[in-house]
Amino acid sequence: MKCVQRIMPFLAFLLVIGLLAGCSGSQGAEQPESTDPQDMKGEITVITQRTDIVDTVFKEYAQKFNEQYPNVKVNFQALADYEGQIKIRMSTDDYGDVLLIPTSIPIADIPDFFEPLGSYDEMKSKYTGIEERMVENKVYGIPIAMTYSGVIYNKKVFENAGITELPQKFEQFQAALQQVKDRTEAVPLFTNYASGWALTQWEADLTTVAGDPDYVNVTQPNSDDNFVPGQPHYQLYKVMYDTAKAGLIERDPMTTDWEQSKADMAQGKIATMILGSWAIDQIKGLADNPDDIGFMPFPTDAPEVIVPLAADYNLGVNVNSKNKAAAKAWVEWFTNESNYATEQAGSVSPVVGSELPAILEEYGKTGVKFEMITPADEGQEGLVDQIDKEAEIGLWQPDFKKLIIEAAIGNRSESFDDIMKKLNDDWVKARAKVIAQ
Repeated sequence: MKCVQRIMPFLAFLLVIGLLAGCSGSQGAEQPESTDPQDMKGEITVITQRTDIVDTVFKEYAQKFNEQYPNVKVNFQALADYEGQIKIRMSTDDYGDVLLIPTSIPIADIPDFFEPLGSYDEMKSKYTGIEERMVENKVYGIPIAMTYSGVIYNKKVFENAGITELPQKFEQFQAALQQVKDRTEAVPLFTNYASGWALTQWEADLTTVAGDPDYVNVTQPNSDDNFVPGQPHYQLYKVMYDTAKAGLIERDPMTTDWEQSKADMAQGKIATMILGSWAIDQIKGLADNPDDIGFMPFPTDAPEVIVPLAADYNLGVNVNSKNKAAAKAWVEWFTNESNYATEQAGSVSPVVGSELPAILEEYGKTGVKFEMITPADEGQEGLVDQIDKEAEIGLWQPDFKKLIIEAAIGNRSESFDDIMKKLNDDWVKARAKVIAQ
């Protein structure tokens, strides 16, 4: 699963990397950079977050890959807490040959850990989303899927609650969740607090709340008003706080279980979860009637409803791999031949020209727009990450989201505004320091 959990401050993590040495996860001498399948021999290790299909679907992938590359043995390792566990592995050279680029690695540091796959100018006509992990015109990863984020919901639960129209505004969403609580036995909104990483999925809905594809990478890094009332971050996490405070989340957030939550939603015990499209098919696969599982945009008071299309994890090659040619071959095969994006992630393939899922076409008729987030302006690439890192806010980490839920259910004394003020103060100080450098 897409697990994002802080194990240690990243600066300390980088220091550990400089001090420790390890052995590569590959076997055999380094292979020549040949594209001929017959020249590629030995083993590669592919590390994935998909604990649910690593022993089934991924083994089928390996068999199909071997039809083209018969002399390469592909091994798989699946990590339940991907971000936390892979960061520890990356304190040595032993972090497989092919892996998902951790979101916690600053973009500028990616070349220290990953092998370039080609230039952006060469690859932009083939793949979308590759600019998100690009450094100096070099591409270091290809998205495993182009996802869309919002609210996954159980249609049957909504029907039983008497909800006849999908909520679009903040107040409508809150009212719908209250209706679920009052009229059904289902949990209105399941946060998956204990997993940590699931809370970071809310951040992907910032564009929808803002109603502007420019907001995340263009407006946000040029503003000191990031977590103040009326601004998208404040509004986004106010939904989380208000929902928890009203008792519309799971009864004991501290003991949630991700795998069980998928089954519970499939069985109508949960009404909604805030997740990316990658989770839709996983939940549908557990339902007696897969059509009961639906998707709707995150609530917003913005004039336009914009659901962002964004790169899922990027698949990259370990810079220390001894079998780089075979590792790159796997990345290319997986992207172009496996159909993972559509069949396992319920999303859009990064291959240029791929068709959109039917669900996107359906919402398109209602005026909902599905758009790529605008890249940062030239010279500001990675600026949001730099400010976030300096401020130690953790936009894509669970820490402050947990504080919000804990405060809402009465486990902490801070108010929502206290938490937002602290985040904004940290943002302002960090932004000034980063810009001055």
